[in-house]
Amino acid sequence: MTAPEEVSENTQRAFEAVSTATIATALFRRGLRNTALHGLYSLSPMSKRMAGTAFTVRYIPAREDLDTLDVFEDYQHPQRAAIEQAPPGSVLVADCRGNDRAAAAGHILLTRLQVRGAAGFVTDGSVRDSAQVAALRLPVFARSRSAMTNLALHHAVDINVPIACSGVAIYPGDVLVGDEDGVVCVPQSLADAVVIECLEMEGIEDFITKEVRNGAPLRNIYPPNEATRERYRIFKEGINTNA
Repeated sequence: MTAPEEVSENTQRAFEAVSTATIATALFRRGLRNTALHGLYSLSPMSKRMAGTAFTVRYIPAREDLDTLDVFEDYQHPQRAAIEQAPPGSVLVADCRGNDRAAAAGHILLTRLQVRGAAGFVTDGSVRDSAQVAALRLPVFARSRSAMTNLALHHAVDINVPIACSGVAIYPGDVLVGDEDGVVCVPQSLADAVVIECLEMEGIEDFITKEVRNGAPLRNIYPPNEATRERYRIFKEGINTNA
């Protein structure tokens, strides 16, 4: 199987303009039903909408003889290495197996991730130092908050390999988009086609919303029939002509 081309920066930026709800619908239309990372919430209200390619770290359960505080003195520890290796524009995704009783990261690591130009951090576990995390410009999505260090429950073993996060398969290079509704994963091979479809979907849905606000009933409007689509085409042509 030929590996898909890397997602372009233009495509990543375009995903910032569309909602996770629209993306989930576009993927559902293609038969992909398990793309929304259920149960994750934004912990950084100061940040903008998240969109970037996945760079992953995989945790397994911790073991007492291996996971002691002195392991962090090794700067090649996979958790630390992932922070330093995640490329600018990427979303660091941590697979915590849905266990949120110990944090996947805290504000110092996430501040470093922000400084390095990452697009976001996502985990199906928790984060600590939540007040400081909330003040970051870095989008952070997690299941919850926890004071406990990750070593209590998590042992980092792999970087940039396929993982599961909140029950969704995440492959390095997939696009992660996050907003107020949560996080959705777009397979790398579909990213270009999906973002084009989503931009068109949001355009016509904005048009439909205006018609509904003006008193139009749902019949023939939502979903739109051909007459409504034709009105939208005329509306869009008018905008493009005046631009």
